Amino acid sequence: MEADLYDFAILTSAMHMAWLRDIGGRLESRYRYSIGLAYNTFPWPDATPAQRAAVEPLAQAVLDARALPKNANSTLADLYDPDRMPAELYKAHRALDAAVDRLYARKGFADDRARVEHLFRRYEALVLPASAAPAANRRVRRRTGVVTDTTGGVLGE
Repeated sequence: MEADLYDFAILTSAMHMAWLRDIGGRLESRYRYSIGLAYNTFPWPDATPAQRAAVEPLAQAVLDARALPKNANSTLADLYDPDRMPAELYKAHRALDAAVDRLYARKGFADDRARVEHLFRRYEALVLPASAAPAANRRVRRRTGVVTDTTGGVLGE
């Protein structure tokens, strides 16, 4: 599967980076990005086609800022150095971050802590139905000690 501008927008947003910093951890001083831990667990926003279309030009603006002639010889480390980040790139990321934040909450978020707390609530809502449903459907037959679901299927003994 090839990523599109929307995928790039989400994965380079402050929202996803906050998740990565909290979930992915570090290897020495670098962030550790694991498909199983950081990517597969990330709660993507439920964006409408119109919302996706509105975010895509903002992602393109980030790519355009990176590609400016004055940045041609810059590495990503150079471009994202907090003390030397080009103003155009900083401005493009700020606009993208605000738009992605609004995909999750209309008013956005004050900081990374608020982003991560929101993402954990979303993650919990995504995984809780899968883990809670079997427990809610269990009953124990006292005579045999067999645990069955509400349809009579045996879950364990």
